[in-house]
Order: sequence, then structure tokens, then C-alpha cells
Amino acid sequence: MSSKIKALFIDRDGTIIKEKPGVYLCDPKKVELYKNTKAAFKLFKELGYTIFIVSNQSGIGRGYFTEREVKAVHKKLIALLKPYEVKEIVFCPHAPSQNCSCRKPAPAMGLKLIKKYNVDKDNSFVIGDKKSDIDFASNLNMRAVMVLTANGKKQQKKYAKDLKNVKICLDLLGAAKYIKKLQRGF
Repeated sequence: MSSKIKALFIDRDGTIIKEKPGVYLCDPKKVELYKNTKAAFKLFKELGYTIFIVSNQSGIGRGYFTEREVKAVHKKLIALLKPYEVKEIVFCPHAPSQNCSCRKPAPAMGLKLIKKYNVDKDNSFVIGDKKSDIDFASNLNMRAVMVLTANGKKQQKKYAKDLKNVKICLDLLGAAKYIKKLQRGF
């Protein structure tokens, strides 16, 4: 059996790229990385992590845009992240009212990636700006890091009691530095 990989399951909107809460991104021209995103990806690569982007894209299920438009946004995102690699981008296309099994915090998207790529959950993390990302990590039995970009600050305030044992970082680079510190202990 092949050896297990350590991985990062990173949320897209509000974690890697700028998000205006309540605005659904479907135009590749509007994709904008946070200023520290590439520095974070550089550190993740140095640390030997395989990166997956795991995203809820309910705008498809709500009829705001198509799957083709989401894939165009992803193509632009991959181009902006070069030379750093994203192994795979997975997304849930359903609206919350559709009660699917793949919408975060449900674990289906993560479980598929774990099985497909033989992910070592003990040495892997979920990073995101919403409580649903933290709950996704919990449902996968993985560690979570919450970033305070986009929705992070409001979510931190709203769910303070539920986030007591969650590492909270300013942004993705802060999460990368935290993971680097932890890795020294592995």
C-alpha cells in the first residue's frame, strides 16, 4: 500500500481569495488572492503538504451561476497560484435547502479525498473562515484552523463558545506559520 500523505483541505472564498460576504463570485476577472496567500502556499509546499480546495458553491443550486462559471473561476485561481499546485478542487453545488450529503460541514467531500489520495488525517488540517469549516474538520476527525479573513471575525464572535479549542489565525499565512510550529513537534 502506498504511504499516506499529509494534506490541507482549504476553503476557497474568504480564505484563499477575497470574498464580499453575501456576494457570489462567478466572474474569473474578479478573483483576487489575499496578499499573503502565495506566501502561505510557498510555506505549505516547503512543509510537504498536498493542497485541496474544498468549497460550498450554493450559487449553483440557487440558480445564480453555472458549474461552468465555477470551473472558470477555478481555472483563474489555479493560474494566480502558480507556481504552487492545488491537487484537486472539490465543491458542493447544492443550495442549503437541498439537504445534500456533500455540503460542508457534512464530511462527504473530505471523505472522498481522504480515500482517493490516502490522506493521513492525524497530520492534516482543515483551514477556513466559517464555523462550517471547523465543523467539517470535526466531522472528518481532523484538526481545524480558523482564519479571520472575510467571515472569520463575525463567525469568531458569533460562535465564541464553540471555537474555544480551535486555533484562530489572522490569515492563511498565519495558519501556515502555526502549522509549521506544530510540525516541529511531529
